[in-house]
Amino acid sequence: MELSVELEIKVESTTTSYAEERQERKLHLAAAFRLFGRFGYDEGVAGHITARDPEDPDVFWVNPFGMDFSLITQRELIAVNSEGEVVEGRGSLNSAAFAIHSQVHKARPDVVAAAHAHSMAGKAFSSLGKLLSPITQDACAFYEDHALFDDYTGVVLSTEEGQRISRSLGDKKAVILRNHGLLTVGQSVGEAVWWFIAMDRSCQAQLMAEAAGVPVEISHEMAILTRSQVGSHIAGWFSFQPLLARALHESPELLG
Repeated sequence: MELSVELEIKVESTTTSYAEERQERKLHLAAAFRLFGRFGYDEGVAGHITARDPEDPDVFWVNPFGMDFSLITQRELIAVNSEGEVVEGRGSLNSAAFAIHSQVHKARPDVVAAAHAHSMAGKAFSSLGKLLSPITQDACAFYEDHALFDDYTGVVLSTEEGQRISRSLGDKKAVILRNHGLLTVGQSVGEAVWWFIAMDRSCQAQLMAEAAGVPVEISHEMAILTRSQVGSHIAGWFSFQPLLARALHESPELLG
């Protein structure tokens, strides 16, 4: 889908209180997990998506450790504070989720949500230790707006490692974690989740293209222009809306 720079969409929250905004974010977060499950991004107990609490920015909502993505509803989500303590909800916390996401949220006050999973194309591409090339319109969303964490030291269990990842991410929308997978962020749950989906598919497209031959890259000028058309915050949010509608239609219990 193309989103031209002339397209004007006002993203205004219809919520009037922290409680309503929290419920909306949790709904979108639960729907995101359902979508990740449908797209095959679940890999055992790996993977996590977080959403910052609207009232307390030092708290984020996340999936409980060990629960299948396709079963998650708003009720199953847990809230975690800056010390790694579960302050609301039942379930245990994935140590890697806290080590990575706590530092990303701390370093980026603009980030409402962050998504990470061990998707097949993402982890395969990450083993190449390089950035995405601007070989498709969709990949241009990440042109000069993603980074490479060019290291691997095992499962991320320390906040120090999370700090290193957040430094590599910088002010960009995504980072490729070498030999690991992808991490994307956004100013809304929908934006962060859409960037993950789009990035994983861009990784798959590049792997296929390079296996077949030598892809023709889009020029720097055209890649920059295309990024302005398909890579904005609003483009990411808007692209998620049809997927959100499908998740809510297929899983009406998410509204409960």
